[in-house]
Amino acid sequence: MRQIQAESGGLDAILQETLPDPPWLDAKRWRLPGVQPLPPDEWLIRDDVFARQMALRDHLIATRRDDVHALLPSASAAADECFDAVLVALARDPGYVIADGVVTRPDGVRVPLQRSDPLATLGRLIQADLCLMEDGSDGHVLTGAILCFPAYWTLSEKIGKALPGIHRPVPEYSDDVIRRVQRLFDAMRPETPLWRMNANLHASPALFTPKRESAPESRVAVSTGAFVRSERQVLRRLPKTGAVVFSIHTYMVRVEDLSDAAKATLNRLDP
Repeated sequence: MRQIQAESGGLDAILQETLPDPPWLDAKRWRLPGVQPLPPDEWLIRDDVFARQMALRDHLIATRRDDVHALLPSASAAADECFDAVLVALARDPGYVIADGVVTRPDGVRVPLQRSDPLATLGRLIQADLCLMEDGSDGHVLTGAILCFPAYWTLSEKIGKALPGIHRPVPEYSDDVIRRVQRLFDAMRPETPLWRMNANLHASPALFTPKRESAPESRVAVSTGAFVRSERQVLRRLPKTGAVVFSIHTYMVRVEDLSDAAKATLNRLDP
């Protein structure tokens, strides 16, 4: 695991050694929305920088809670169901110990199970960020989230918005793509999660990078991008409330550490 000093926040950057299965190598997966089925037991994963990312998550939840957490009152039932679903998944992972109202993470940190604060608690247990999407009059709406690693968007601007508002002003998410994504949300079944990966070039390795919609464009070209940020995104419908959990596991990798095939086709990430 490598670490260098991030450009903001005074925190060390956290870099995975490699990017598993770069999505731009597969033309079918690279086209939006690019989703495919995922076995339910592969929903949540850990990687080589688990301890480092979790330490950063602990820090952000403790010091920047209003920036990384949001939960509408209407989403309390969905948050509770998500809480239970994650604990069921962690109970199958031998790296976690759940006993007496406390979870001991694989890095040895003990986290009290606070059901009264479900999303913030989950944010301290797993590497993935979690967003709750619930059906509304204009399609699925973001009703809650623990978002420690935003990739140039701000939770406070997106909470309570439906898919079109969430993806504004991302140019790739045309009206046609949003309609296709909405159909995916509508057709999802609890027993069949869906997943995809994205990838973008970044000049900085920082993981906590919120950005207001009105801020200047932040896209980076191949000529200046030193890092690839990729998100393993999973959509999973909860059976009781019907809410969709959108989980985001973030990778940050040096361009020089990519495979030869990935580096040879890096131009596909150009803005």
